[in-house]
Amino acid sequence: MLSDKKVVCPLNLLEKAGVKKGIKAAIVNAGKPLPMLSTFDAINEGLIEPVFIGDKEEIEKCADELKWDISNYKIIHEPVENNTAEIATKLASEGEVRIIIKGHIHTDILMKEVLKRQHKLINKTRLSHIWHMTLEKDDKPLIITDGALNVMPNIKTKMHILKNAVNFAKRIGIERPKIAILSATEEVIDSVPTSLDAKELTELAKLENVSADVFGPLAFDNAISKKSAAIKGIKNNVAGQADILLVPNVETGNSLVKMMIYFMGACAAGVVVGGKVPVVITSRSDDAPARLASIAAAVVALD
Repeated sequence: MLSDKKVVCPLNLLEKAGVKKGIKAAIVNAGKPLPMLSTFDAINEGLIEPVFIGDKEEIEKCADELKWDISNYKIIHEPVENNTAEIATKLASEGEVRIIIKGHIHTDILMKEVLKRQHKLINKTRLSHIWHMTLEKDDKPLIITDGALNVMPNIKTKMHILKNAVNFAKRIGIERPKIAILSATEEVIDSVPTSLDAKELTELAKLENVSADVFGPLAFDNAISKKSAAIKGIKNNVAGQADILLVPNVETGNSLVKMMIYFMGACAAGVVVGGKVPVVITSRSDDAPARLASIAAAVVALD
């Protein structure tokens, strides 16, 4: 059942990101093969100018294995893995870098540092994570949010997540995104709290005049399949044609994305948005094309 399909970086992200050239980016704990390879690829695409943070010897060793001369790029020597996150966030706070890219470091260590008030990287908007999902290089993307950062978001947080997703969708050329608020049912049922949340979010989005078509609750099949929606008699602008899936909790989003990766060979470009700088927090097991796509998504997300 596991897919052996080769992961392919989508062209739409590379093209949109390519408009912005050489964005300064901190590579957090960079001295491992995959972070170095994806950074190498991002530089070749003209997307970023890296500031490497980590063990200088390991960074240079990885570069040598790639036959890559990194003498023109800044290296900040810090052999202690967990200390690299603080260095990166300070650089971002001071405007020295505009993107933070996770290398070989735990996500919770990195994000804990990003969230510290003294770095002033958090705006009034709540941070949220976006996955830009594609199968082929020229696929129409499916955006899934939030399956990595906000664990059990309440209504207020979900509105932040929704607005962050709308903003990102517009940056990749979806002028009026269609957002499905997912639940286990398309009916509003008191015993299914996520269906109540979905109904409230739909009403709030209309009340706040969000520039998107928003509808919920919708079950997954009714959100993405016109056939399924038609059989069940669901008629609205979102059903069967969602651009964005707003999931009820982190487990739903995380599982959905990883099923697409492992069963379908999807490319998952992941980025944290809503703060002063985008943060790339790919899994340490992600392939290089997915890491490149995530860097491109972060460049696209920049103001």
